[in-house]
Amino acid sequence: MISAMAAGWDAQMIVETWSRGGVMATSIGLAVANHHTGGRHICVVPDEDSRTEYVEAMEKAGMSPEVVIGEPEEAMDGLMGIDFLVVDCRRNDFGRILGVAKLGHRGAVLICKNASSRIASDFRWRSVLDGKSRIVRSVFLPVGKGLDIAHVGATVKGGGKKGGSGKTESRWIRHFDRDSGEEFVIRK
Repeated sequence: MISAMAAGWDAQMIVETWSRGGVMATSIGLAVANHHTGGRHICVVPDEDSRTEYVEAMEKAGMSPEVVIGEPEEAMDGLMGIDFLVVDCRRNDFGRILGVAKLGHRGAVLICKNASSRIASDFRWRSVLDGKSRIVRSVFLPVGKGLDIAHVGATVKGGGKKGGSGKTESRWIRHFDRDSGEEFVIRK
């Protein structure tokens, strides 16, 4: 499912995190999606032992992975324009990884796998991204051990359209209530 989303998004920069003993199915799927999109697939691992295990498993599956080793801040430092980011919620530093990721200008899809309901209840996308990016939509899917998915909107250079008074233009939001059929138009 995750790999199909990456291919459908036409992700040019796919980044995932992996730790020793992790499942390889997502990694193999992302590598296949990467092959179809023609972009880069990079795996961030915490140490050399994890890198060795990951590379051996991927090569056994016929893939040649690109791996970055290190702490989240240093590992993510050189990765610019991330379109698709998959982090494992079992890692203690998954929030830091999301916070330091340099997302692409056209937006990004962020996925937290192994997001059990306990973790998901304490987890808030807005607090992790520190208001740097606009969350277009987020959803928790009870697939496997849980997937928490967010679509981050595209960045606008210059901070938006300006009028003559220097104020940003207002935004109108349309919401349909499925139960009553009413339409709400809200000015933000």
